[in-house]
Amino acid sequence: MGIPFKQAAKIGGYVIKQHLTGVKRYPLVLMLEPLFRCNLACAGCGKIDYPDALLNQRLSYDECMQAMDECGAPAVSIAGGEPLLHRDMPRIVEGFLAKNKFVILCTNAILLSKKIDQYKPHPNFTWSIHLDGDKAMHDHSVCLDGVYEKAIDAIKLAKSKGFRTQINCTLFSNAIPERVAKFFDTMKELGLDGITISPGYAYERAPDQESFLNRERTKNLFRDILARGNGGKNWEFTQSTLFLDFLAGNQTYECTPWSMPLRCVFGWQKPCYLLGEGYVKTFKELMEDTDWDKYGVGKYEKCQDCMVHCGFEGTAVIDSIRHPQKLIALALRGVKTSGPMAPEISLANQRPAEFVFSRHVENKLAEIKTTKVRPQSVAAAE
Repeated sequence: MGIPFKQAAKIGGYVIKQHLTGVKRYPLVLMLEPLFRCNLACAGCGKIDYPDALLNQRLSYDECMQAMDECGAPAVSIAGGEPLLHRDMPRIVEGFLAKNKFVILCTNAILLSKKIDQYKPHPNFTWSIHLDGDKAMHDHSVCLDGVYEKAIDAIKLAKSKGFRTQINCTLFSNAIPERVAKFFDTMKELGLDGITISPGYAYERAPDQESFLNRERTKNLFRDILARGNGGKNWEFTQSTLFLDFLAGNQTYECTPWSMPLRCVFGWQKPCYLLGEGYVKTFKELMEDTDWDKYGVGKYEKCQDCMVHCGFEGTAVIDSIRHPQKLIALALRGVKTSGPMAPEISLANQRPAEFVFSRHVENKLAEIKTTKVRPQSVAAAE
């Protein structure tokens, strides 16, 4: 349960190797979005209002394999959009498994019963089903009634067929600690292999901008939740316990944005999975041409409330390798849920937000239009 020993050992060995060879920035997980199209329209999502020309774009099998070969991360998390809408998704998953990568396939589970027989259980493959709490919480989050029941049925189906199955849970400002704790208890009873949890991030294109947590509210929320589960020890999380400790306000961490780089239909997203402030064609360009010092809590206004796993999980993993004694203490006592919190990073010198995302959308639309027109032009010339 939680993080499998094989996965933890492989990623730990990978991190140690990077440190021993002097590599400063390296990915832990490839975040892959092979499409933006989805069969839900969640109010907290920043990707549901793209024009159809963008929603119809797909990364090919070869592009997905190339992305993994470029970055070399030991694991890949496939999201979207809804990945099960991609007709080549079974082949993409098999391709990553053939490369001996850990594959996490994220889904809202609406199509899982129809698609599940296209996949085979594998020690390195995990279904990650989106569930943001109990029935009322989740259906409110995804803006559609009945999705919670479909997700629960999908979990039972996947487990019955021998798949490793976890959930990913994003919490917003309406989360009630007692209900979240009861929800985690329910998930434990289902025999889940783990829970991935994170506070939501305020995507600038999301229709609902009022439901996102600031850092103070995030810390208090997670303290209240984890206190109801023996410092979190009652539940299996597919994350570093130091990341949970950070969410509860007990660690002062800066983000490690390159630890979970995003490859999507735009290209490699700069600077991170959450902020689209530029795109490049190669992973090498992402790592070498991004001005990393411009981003992060205390550096940039858009980052000031972020405590999301894709930025800080990497920091927690590296800290656990450097200071394993911290993990021992957490294993014995659980996450501290009372008393003083760790100092916060000052926001006094952060630069103001720049709203540049629409330009990238316009550029991609122009590229798509050019690609469609070009074959006709070539044919006419011939």
